[in-house]
This record gives sequence, C-alpha cells and structure tokens, in this order.
Amino acid sequence: MRRAPALALLLLSCLWAVAAQASIRIEISGVEGDLKRNVSARLSLERYKDRDRLEADAVQRLYERVDSEVRAALRPFGYYDPTVQAQLKELNAGRNWRVDIRIEPGVAVHVTKVDIDVSGPGATDPVFTALKGNPGIAAGDQLNHGSYDRLKGQLQRAAASNGYLDARMLRNELLVDLGTHEATIELAIETGQRYHFGVTTIEQDTIRPDLVKRFLRYNEGDPYDAVKVLRTQFALDDSQYFSNVEVVAGERDRETLTVPISIKAGSTRNSFSIGGGYGTDTGPRATINWTDRRINDRGHRLRVQLQASAITQELTARYDVPFGDPALEKMSLYGVAEQTKVSDTVQTSELSATPSVTQVLGRWQRVLSLTMAHDITTDTVNGRQVLNLAVPGIVYAAVPEGYLGEDLFTRTLQVELLGSNVQLGAHAPFLRLDVQAERVFDLSMDWHLLLRGEIGAGLVDSVEDLPGTYRFFAGGDRSVRGFGYDDLSPVTLSSTGTEERVGGRDLFTSTFEVERDLPRNLGVAVFTDVGNAFNHFGDPLAWSVGVGVRFRLPVLTVGLDIAQALRAPGYSSLPGPRLHLNISPKL
Repeated sequence: MRRAPALALLLLSCLWAVAAQASIRIEISGVEGDLKRNVSARLSLERYKDRDRLEADAVQRLYERVDSEVRAALRPFGYYDPTVQAQLKELNAGRNWRVDIRIEPGVAVHVTKVDIDVSGPGATDPVFTALKGNPGIAAGDQLNHGSYDRLKGQLQRAAASNGYLDARMLRNELLVDLGTHEATIELAIETGQRYHFGVTTIEQDTIRPDLVKRFLRYNEGDPYDAVKVLRTQFALDDSQYFSNVEVVAGERDRETLTVPISIKAGSTRNSFSIGGGYGTDTGPRATINWTDRRINDRGHRLRVQLQASAITQELTARYDVPFGDPALEKMSLYGVAEQTKVSDTVQTSELSATPSVTQVLGRWQRVLSLTMAHDITTDTVNGRQVLNLAVPGIVYAAVPEGYLGEDLFTRTLQVELLGSNVQLGAHAPFLRLDVQAERVFDLSMDWHLLLRGEIGAGLVDSVEDLPGTYRFFAGGDRSVRGFGYDDLSPVTLSSTGTEERVGGRDLFTSTFEVERDLPRNLGVAVFTDVGNAFNHFGDPLAWSVGVGVRFRLPVLTVGLDIAQALRAPGYSSLPGPRLHLNISPKL
C-alpha cells in the first residue's frame, strides 16, 4: 500500500508523456518517384515531424519554408516554375498537425546546347574526345542537374586519372532561360602538361625485388594513370604474399613532369583453417586447409587441403610457381587422392598428379594440363575397371575486365576439352567437351534473372570405356533441382535385374530463375530446371519447378529451395518435393 502513491504518480507521468508527444503528418501530391522523394528529403518539416516536443510557433516557422524548399527540390530535375499550394491544419488542440502539399511541376526546362571545350596538350587525348563525343547529355534532353554535375566531374576525373595533374576548369556554366524554359551547358577545361610515372621505391623483405616489380601495372616513363596505381595495389594485395600493402603516389615534380611511386609491404604468415558445413548434395562436410603463402623469396606457394563428406573424401596438394606476370601466370603441380561416390551404383577412386600452366590472354584464362592418374571405377553393372592413364586437357574461362588472378566464385563461360587414347593408357580413345555458363541480369533494382546452363559431349565408342570420373551425371543443388545429387543418367539393368544409373557420355542442363529482393537482406525466387545426362542427344529431359528464399550475406547468398519434379525420365513415378541448399555469389 505504501507503494501505491508512487506507482500512481509514475503512471500519471507516463500518461502525460504520451499525451505530450506531438507529430506532423505530411501529404504530398502531384509528383511521384524521384521528384517526390527529393521533395520529402528537402522539407524541414519532414526532419522534425517526429520530435517529442513541438511548439506551435516552431511548426509555423517550418511550414513557412515549404514553398522555397519544394521549389529548390524540383530545380535539379528541370522544373523551375512550379505551382505549390500548401495548407497547415492544427489537430488535437495544437498537439498534432497535418500539412497538405499540392504540386504542379509546370513546364520542364530542356537543354538546347552542350558545349565542351578542351584546350592544352591533352586536347586530342582519346579520353577527352570520348567524353566530348558522348557526354551523356544531348540537345533536347530534359535538364537534370545530376547529369550536368556528373559530366563536369567526369572531365575533372579524366584529367586527374590520366596524368593531367595541372588541369583547371576555365568555365563551368549552366544557363537557364526561365522565359523560354531552355538551358545551355558550357564547360571548358585546360589540361596542362601530362605527367609520367617516375621512380618506384619498394620497401619489403618478403620476396625478391624483381618479382615485386613484375606485379606493377605500369612502367617508369609511362603516362601517369591513377587507375594503374590502384590496380598495382590490388595485384599486390591479391598475391597474398604480404600482410599489408601501401602503394602511394608522391608529390609531382613540375620540372620533370613525373610522379614518384612508393610501395611498402609487410610479411605475411602461413594460414591454417578448419571449416564445416552442410549441403543437401553432400550432407555434412568438413574441410582442413593449410597454406604456406611464401615458401621462398621466389614466391613459390604450397596449399594442402583435406575434405570429407558423405560422397567424397579428398586430399589435395597444390604447388604454384609464378612466372612472367606473376598475377596472371603460374606453373602448378596438383596432386589428388580421392574417393567419390558418383552415384548409388558408381564409385571412383583416383590417385593423380597434374602439372599445368595457367595464363591470362585478354579476357580469357587458359589452363593447359596433363593429368597422370591411377583411376579405379566400380559399378554394379560393369564391375571394376582399373586404368593407369594420362589425360591432356585445356580449359578456357572468361574473366572480368581488369582481372588480377583473384579467386572467382563463378564463371560466366568456361570451356573444357580433355581426352586420352590407348597409347596413353585408356581402354579406348575418348574426348570430352564440357561447356558451362552462368549469368545474372538485373531487370531492375529489385528484380534479377539468373540463367545457368551446361552442355557436355563425349566422343567414345562405348560409355563403359569412359572412366567414371569423366562420365556425366545430372541432378542436385546446382543442376536439376527436384532430384538428388547425380540421380539423373542413363539406366542399365544389373545382373540382379535392378535398374542402375551408371553415367552418360552427354549432358544438357539449364536453369531459368527470377529473384525478387526484399527488405532485411532477404529475397524470394521462382525457378524451373531442365536437363539430363544421356548417351544420345534427343533423349528425354527431366523437368522441375520450385520456389526458394535467399539470405543475402556480405559476399554470399544462401538459398533454400523446394523443387518438385514434373517430368522424370527413367523413374517409375515422380519423386516428391525435395529441399535444396545453395551457396552462391551475392547478386
């Protein structure tokens, strides 16, 4: 009972605080989209509308700014003569207000002339002639201040990035005639002399100086280019030889017209990691990885990895030796000891060593390899097949512009051709072509289209002569969803009369998926998958449809899908719905 007065007082205080809260409701009509968003962002009322305490005179002062703030918000989009009607209504005895703002944008201003003048030694430089030829603004366009500012910024950045470090704007004018609703744009820049790369000083004790120099994306005496300085930073970072790297342009020398570069880098350490996970294709899995990023000062590297899951147990080791351009070229020796459950009826064991040469040629990465393998294939139909063979191969993979050797989560296009013959240890000559492609198209800010496909073809007299490692299977998380991992392939009767899936010589799969972004890094998807592994093109294809959710992480997207098969060649009845877990690069 003694606490009752205190509780009552506290309750009254809370009720008073709630009653004292004020708010302003703002309604904007007559404009939509970017115009409406910019008006809202400009309004002082919008910034103060949810304050706990708002005095009537303060609301009145904020309301009096509406006309000028709306006009200022419309000018960047070319509307200089709008009609603005605003009304302030007081509600709840001065504790709440409503503001109605009606806007008629009026006649938009259009650009009648865009004049860009570049003078000085860089007047004929392609970087400026390209901007003059395609400025992004043309006569007849509706005036947009953002486009004008972007063009002016492009001119200034083009000068600074390409060595014209003394460039100066002589004129930057946007002239608007309110009477005719016309605008002219006049920009003039004087480039000054072009600077060149000067001496590069390197401070590091991790690898040989000549190897560091081969990472540079420029040569002393080349025209200065800020992008090449940044790319040098990226190349050294991606090399993983250093714990930290600083590539800094020094003060320019106006007498010699040069810019010195300073590089400082710290030593790195070996890395060791243990990881685990779960995939609907693989089941539980674990990985142990150890990497010696710098075995010696010539930049040799060794990586050893142990992976284990329900379908694969694999020990791999890779020894890399850089040569030429060390960011893009290397010789490697790759060793594998692996046992894989390819399907319920086919298992393979492999012990192999693969020397290879990796190079980047323009927009393509090429890998030449020769795999020397001891391969054992066991299936319930053909029994046990043991091979000691050599398999030469070549891979071409598309890489993004400016690629510097970094790991890629996916390839837009990859083509692999490999094969062997009797002289190299195969039971029969064979060739195997595998083409994979994946591409994401942004239909809008929130809608995305994912297209993925794979086509494979084997040239061999009999699929039984094709080692199990090189046979094709379909089905699984990144193939035809609605089916288990490698559950789609030609069916053969075993000696016991059961149907066994032993793999095919050919393959076709495709995915069509539409994704919609949602708040809080979520997304939803609908998709359809088609495909199969077979021995003859034209054989029936499996087909499935499904829905999924996406969880956007900083660099990855985790997808959870439910797929239902609609057509299932080789099955007596359609499989039921199947759950799939996918981890892929963020869209």
